[in-house]
Amino acid sequence: MGDIFKEQLIKREKNAKDDFKKFIIAAVAVALSIFVILILGIFAGSVVVLVIALIAAYFIFNLNIEYEYAVTNDELDIDRIYNKSRRKRVFSGNCADFEIMTHIDDKERLAKYEGLKTLDFSSGGIYGNTYVFVASLNGKNTKIIIEPNDEILNAMYITMTPKKLFKRENKK
Repeated sequence: MGDIFKEQLIKREKNAKDDFKKFIIAAVAVALSIFVILILGIFAGSVVVLVIALIAAYFIFNLNIEYEYAVTNDELDIDRIYNKSRRKRVFSGNCADFEIMTHIDDKERLAKYEGLKTLDFSSGGIYGNTYVFVASLNGKNTKIIIEPNDEILNAMYITMTPKKLFKRENKK
C-alpha cells in the first residue's frame, strides 16, 4: 500500500458573533483613541491613535479564519489559518486512536460523549459532511467537529475500523 496524503481547506462562515466582536474591537479602539487625544493632545496623541488603529485592525483581520485538514497516512493534522497569512496547529492525532467518528446528526452514537468539551474546526454550519470525532487532546477526551470531503473521509476510513468511523449515506 502506498502513502496517503490528502488535504482540504475550509473557510469559516461569518456569523453574528464575529460581527459583534468586530464592533466591540472598533468601539474600544475609538474610545481609547478619544481618551488618548484628550489626555495627550491632538499632536502627541496621533501616534498612539495610529498604534491603537493598527492593533484593532490586526484583531479584526484575525477574525478571518480558515481550517486546513491534512491526512498523511494515518495522521490527521488540523491547522487554523488567520487572514490567509498565519497558521497555527490546533490538532494532530492518529486516526486509529479516535474513539469514534460519526455524522453530527448521529445523536445515538454521540450520546455517550455528551459532556465532553467540544472544539469546532468547521465552517460553522451543519451540513451533510459535518462530522464529529472523539480524540484525546492534552490528555482529555474532546469532541472535535470537522467538515471532511469524501477524499479526506476515505483516507481516514482506511486507518479507522468500520466500528469507529460511521459514514453517513448520501441522502438525495
